[in-house]
Amino acid sequence: MHFGLSEEQSLLRDTVRRYFSDRLDIERIKEMLGGSCPNDLWQSVIDMGLMGVVVPEEYGGSNLSLLDATIVAEALGEFVVPVPLTGALMAVAAISKHGDDNQKERYLHGIANGSIRVAHGIKRNHAALHSEGNLVTGRSAVIADVAGASHYLLNAGDKLLVVDCSAPGIRVENLKNVDRTRSFAIASFDNTGCDVIASGNPEVVNHSLAVGRLSIAAETFGAAEKMFEDARAYSLERYQFDRPIGSFQSIKHQLSDMISDLEPCRSLLWYAAYTYDAEPEEFELHSCLAKSLVSDVAKRVAKTSLEIHGGMGYTELLGLHLWFKRIETNRQLLGGPEAARSRAAEVQQFVIEGVS
Repeated sequence: MHFGLSEEQSLLRDTVRRYFSDRLDIERIKEMLGGSCPNDLWQSVIDMGLMGVVVPEEYGGSNLSLLDATIVAEALGEFVVPVPLTGALMAVAAISKHGDDNQKERYLHGIANGSIRVAHGIKRNHAALHSEGNLVTGRSAVIADVAGASHYLLNAGDKLLVVDCSAPGIRVENLKNVDRTRSFAIASFDNTGCDVIASGNPEVVNHSLAVGRLSIAAETFGAAEKMFEDARAYSLERYQFDRPIGSFQSIKHQLSDMISDLEPCRSLLWYAAYTYDAEPEEFELHSCLAKSLVSDVAKRVAKTSLEIHGGMGYTELLGLHLWFKRIETNRQLLGGPEAARSRAAEVQQFVIEGVS
């Protein structure tokens, strides 16, 4: 059995990468720091159909697989662009599977055509938000991709909520984060109107979290792969003792360790995405495993890449810190490696104490 990308999926990956490569150099990326996705870039993302990649055709989407969305997430991580794909995927997955007809009509069209941008702030067993009917009160977990967002995707315990950012009773506290390629905030709500997705079904939160973890893992993998490629290229350009440093055995060992660590991550990511439709009962398990493995591997790769670049790697000029900090922040979003492994154990009905 051959397990890999189809010709169409390879074309999708190459098209997205080529588009960003042609338009996003390090100076353009620095211009976007701390803000939302620029209008021209956002419109291009919509025109390529990236936000509606898993939205059903009847709601204006491409109706592709989660594996296709994973490929797109890898490319977004490779260029650390502030496109809120993770929130969109989490919302689409939850609403498509658990939402009613009105909710599908209300949100899926908007996500596909770009009029709805979803910022995600879900935390397992989050008890600081309380939902009564269609009203929510309390304080959210950290919300990612808030700049330019039109809706928040949140949870109150076992309820998944969609909140319009323009609704009354919302107070937003913007947060500073080491990852300046995205925006973060905490929101407080006072009897704010909300949509509850599949009230009384706690699995909707776990399902949405699993999709988000896979998206973040794919994005992290793309960023780590970029740092590896930069380190490899630099090792061929940087000369010492009249030789490229890439010819030194110690550098060769570091590069080979990086690629040896990364390749199994790619396989696990693709398989986790494949199980979403083919083996849905295994999806959350493999999503957790992918998030855990990629987070740990990407951290090692990012550190090694900086070391190979030497002092230049720590300068503002190369901008490697943007990818390094994206990887570090992604490591904790929707649960760090320990939390992901703990959830994987729960899914398999093992019990690990002391991990939340």
